[in-house]
Amino acid sequence: MHVMEPATLLSVQEYLGTSFQDGDREYVDGRVVERHGGEIDHAECQTGFVTFFRARYPQFWSAVAVRVQVSPTRFRVPDVCLVAGPRPAGRIVTEPPFLVVEVLSPDDRASDLQEKVDDYLRLGIRCVWVVNPKGPRAFVHTLDGSREARDGVLRTVDPVVTVPLADVLPH
Repeated sequence: MHVMEPATLLSVQEYLGTSFQDGDREYVDGRVVERHGGEIDHAECQTGFVTFFRARYPQFWSAVAVRVQVSPTRFRVPDVCLVAGPRPAGRIVTEPPFLVVEVLSPDDRASDLQEKVDDYLRLGIRCVWVVNPKGPRAFVHTLDGSREARDGVLRTVDPVVTVPLADVLPH
């Protein structure tokens, strides 16, 4: 986790009132945490997922890099968010989305990623997909456990969402 310096703690209100010119940041227990991304493959993968979701699942709302409040003192910014239903009201997502996608970047650390996945699942997000566009490989995390999508297809149940990696990854 890359924490912005200085290590001064911010209140939730200060964080929510801050916009960052070079990409959004997460907020974890008073600390502002940088997100990795900004590279072409990363951006194309995010765009690929949102484009796919909007074309094939118009009954859902999807977006790139939207703030999700996972606890009173934690806000995560998943690469892609999928809400089973209409666009959430307000400025940030406060109810658990159905699915979030995290796209790996070269600077991501396994321990930081696991902390994010745990935050998402604790909130009640039913499915977390972690995608490595360089692999290409993808992993599915639920309360029942984690597994690799070895056949190259990411799936959920109830509601059913099916995404072939070849349809969303950069070519």
